[in-house]
Amino acid sequence: MKLSVNVDHIATVREARGEIEPDPVIAAGICELAGAEGIVSHLREDRRHINDRDVRLLREVVKTKFDLEMVTTEEMIKIACEILPDLVTLVPENREELTTEGGLNLNQNKSKYKDAIDELHSKDIEVSLFLEPEPKNIDLALECGADIIEIHTGKYANLIDEKSRINELSKISSFSQMASEVGMIVTAGHGLNYQNIFPFLNIPEIREVSIGHSIISRALFTGLQKAVEDMIKILSGK
Repeated sequence: MKLSVNVDHIATVREARGEIEPDPVIAAGICELAGAEGIVSHLREDRRHINDRDVRLLREVVKTKFDLEMVTTEEMIKIACEILPDLVTLVPENREELTTEGGLNLNQNKSKYKDAIDELHSKDIEVSLFLEPEPKNIDLALECGADIIEIHTGKYANLIDEKSRINELSKISSFSQMASEVGMIVTAGHGLNYQNIFPFLNIPEIREVSIGHSIISRALFTGLQKAVEDMIKILSGK
């Protein structure tokens, strides 16, 4: 299982003081040197952490895979088509939320997502859709032309009682198998950490996980390189 590291919260610390450090671009380099196979950043409409300068420099310096998370708006599609990330992950966005609260509702405006994916594909950019593990979303993702489904694991991460967590994990596992059987690449992310990640090692269809907050939090105590290396050890079963 591959690891992509989200560097948004490096920028969150920077913006807390309105200064120029810490720099998420430097953080991305450290993560790659530690073994991460991808870098993720979410360019929000309100630019609360990652900004335009960050994504342009990240595109220049990231040597593995640069995944740009963004909402499906004309402005964001234009930016993506200009900087050409390796992957765009389309996510929902609410100005009032602290972090992304759930997956996309493809039923709401399927044609909008299909048009966005077609435009990104015209620039040879792969597209991932951030979705809840509901079987209907597999057909919708296929109809939209997506390359990848990233499973929103926030509900799993927030569940407290063991029975509910096992049920949600079973749901994720079944969804992953169904999506893989029809040719979709499956990844996962949101709320995953050094404790709750272990059951995902038993879901072979999930090829990659995207983790940010947990790794950046541990990095405050261990340093960023070791925090990334520790997660990679878990994912590799060592």
